[in-house]
Amino acid sequence: MSATLPPLRSALDPAGEAFRARAARMAERLAEVRALQDKVVAASASKAERFAARGQLLPRERVAALLDRGSPWLELSPLAGLGMHDDDGKKDVMGGGSIVGIGVVAGKRVLVSASDSAIKGGTVAPMGLKKALRAQELARENKLPLVTLVESGGANLLYQAEIFVDGGRTFANQARLSAAGIPQIAVVHGASTAGGAYLPGLSDYVVLVRGRSSIYLAGPPLVKAAIGEDSNEESLGGAQMHAEVTGLGEYLAEDDAHAIALARALLDQLPWDTVAPRAPAPEPLFDAEELMGVVPADEREPYDVREVIARVVDGSAFLEFKAAYATDTVCGHARLHGHAVGLVGNNGPIQPQGSTKAAQFIQLCDQSGTPLVFLQNTTGYMVGRAAEQAGAIKHGSKMIQAVANARVPKFTVVLGGSFGAGNYGMCGRGFDPRFIFAWPSARTAVMGGAQAAQVMDIVNRNKLRRQGIEPDEEALAAMSDGLRRRLDAESTALFGTARLWDDGIIDPRDTRRILGLCLDIAAEAAHRVLRPNTFGVARL
Repeated sequence: MSATLPPLRSALDPAGEAFRARAARMAERLAEVRALQDKVVAASASKAERFAARGQLLPRERVAALLDRGSPWLELSPLAGLGMHDDDGKKDVMGGGSIVGIGVVAGKRVLVSASDSAIKGGTVAPMGLKKALRAQELARENKLPLVTLVESGGANLLYQAEIFVDGGRTFANQARLSAAGIPQIAVVHGASTAGGAYLPGLSDYVVLVRGRSSIYLAGPPLVKAAIGEDSNEESLGGAQMHAEVTGLGEYLAEDDAHAIALARALLDQLPWDTVAPRAPAPEPLFDAEELMGVVPADEREPYDVREVIARVVDGSAFLEFKAAYATDTVCGHARLHGHAVGLVGNNGPIQPQGSTKAAQFIQLCDQSGTPLVFLQNTTGYMVGRAAEQAGAIKHGSKMIQAVANARVPKFTVVLGGSFGAGNYGMCGRGFDPRFIFAWPSARTAVMGGAQAAQVMDIVNRNKLRRQGIEPDEEALAAMSDGLRRRLDAESTALFGTARLWDDGIIDPRDTRRILGLCLDIAAEAAHRVLRPNTFGVARL
């Protein structure tokens, strides 16, 4: 299709002052993200001597050894929990205590979840749990084998009230993944104790490391206190005991490297489809570097989403749907790394006509089995008398219905603003996109900080008038300013990624590559045939 379509034209001026200002601001935001990600990696690497003295590989070394050399790796939610719980968002940046991503092992696409035991022993905080649940969701949706590299102190007891109940969902998910026919391999590099003992117990295959793995429900001190029995870690749950006595482990390795090699050998033996080489596709006509200067520093300043599309899709070719109708909402067909896609983007607020246009287009893509890509930058659905009388709620509901019920894979990139119900209609996290990413310029909130402050000022003034009280201008200004600053702080890309509102903040220049990889993953899943059973695989 792209070969026969005229390419999009660009009005972007990379030499212009506006472009340079936008690119500089984007580079500044991106540098902040990368600096924080680097802190997570550095915190883990700082324990290299300690791990080497124990004859162990660092967690990221384990992941690297597991993956096929030179194969694509997509790390997910590397800043989970930023500024929350034990993560102070500045010096102690922990990444949720785990490394999660999709890569290739023995030629097969897999989801990898590794405890980052070099950071606080790999203990799990609430957002680390949320990250683990998201990993399981991605494995289920994309029919990916799940390889877990385990060495964890378990749940952080300081936050047990936020972890315990939902933590049970991880085990229910493991049982359901096994029953669905999705293999799970646990490599136990160290401790996996108390409730965490059920992680290997519910895995289909377990690789143990001699002298390092420890899997038990209660350790020696608790056993002594509970039943008066003297014991040690090996007799309760050591690697050799589980390999020879309980049968919990299928494979016994001599060290971390051997354990990883066994996991790779096991995946090599499993009859699972291998990653096929991607067919060549025409590159966009415009340089991806120019994506740095597309989005204005101020989300209220308009820009044309076609400038993004032109730098992402094959050959910059785009068949626009109803181009002259409801022009604030841009819809159309293109190919991305050879995959047919339907794109929905924003050039401003979503008008009632834009809602019906998008709803129709989404339904047509669902009818034809065409994956959808949403490029978010909107202040939300249009408000005001004219919009309300034109059916804003009725027509907006049609768009939300279409997004919620579309069966095709959906992919979302938050480029700029994602405000109000626009976040919903453009397939935000609550509408279960297969993957969702954010640019450093993304802002997500119920409304902008300035708008919220103005609303609060009007509400407070009306309340005081009804009570016959003269407004205290200084107090009202302080309240409005406080709300504005709070919403501005809570709408940033970093605030959202910490809470897993997305699967990670990406470099705008990587948008095409990442979307292409995600489309590959979804297409493979659509053709993959699983062999489900009734209750999952149990050790007998």
